[in-house]
Amino acid sequence: MPRVLVVDDDLTVAEVVLGYLRRDGFEAAHAADGLAALAIAAAAPPDLVVLDLMLPGIDGLEVCRRLRAERPDLPVIMLTARGEEEDRIAGLEVGADDYVVKPFSPKELVLRVRSVLRRAEQREAPDEPAVVVDGDLRLDTLARTASLAGCDVALTTREFDLLAFLLAHPGRALRREDLMREVWGWEFGDQSTVTVHVRRVREKVETNPADPTRLVTVWGVGYRWDPSPDSSGDALARTYGGGTG
Repeated sequence: MPRVLVVDDDLTVAEVVLGYLRRDGFEAAHAADGLAALAIAAAAPPDLVVLDLMLPGIDGLEVCRRLRAERPDLPVIMLTARGEEEDRIAGLEVGADDYVVKPFSPKELVLRVRSVLRRAEQREAPDEPAVVVDGDLRLDTLARTASLAGCDVALTTREFDLLAFLLAHPGRALRREDLMREVWGWEFGDQSTVTVHVRRVREKVETNPADPTRLVTVWGVGYRWDPSPDSSGDALARTYGGGTG
């Protein structure tokens, strides 16, 4: 049974969300402030956190930063009362996988929780490449680990999914709406979500994120992954189990 930690100082909202989650088969716990959330997450690690942006004491952004420092792959859905673009982007910048604007439908939130968890739990089928190598970048889609020049790269769930999808389609110009549909599973949504995640991936895999050579912008279209010159042929080097495909 997936465990969800709901962090919100509005007890009425928290009770409604907890009720919907439990009725939908989740184990749900509640924290009313940031410090309590960190303590609960340390004592009983959740599978996903629903995190309010505005909290007493330390705010949701700082809670997200601290949770990410301990578990970079922990899925986080941020709640924001104002729904302003800067709030949404701030949440995405610290690693939130998704956001929901208050007031919201509890049913919609549960659907978002299921969507994020489903993406977090996805693994490649046995006949799919386990490892993708592009120059000094190595991505293991089964272990969900990444390394650059032999050093581990900490990626959030969405960052990993985005990078894996780009590497699976090298040289192809992809629209933001395509990425939103294929990586996030959304037919509609705020495309700034994609923009922020692209920027975060660049910061982790590009030598100079301000002048990217791998994850490049295709003006008027979206983004394209340009394979390293060290990669063999038109496709990236892929490893299946112990052999090379």
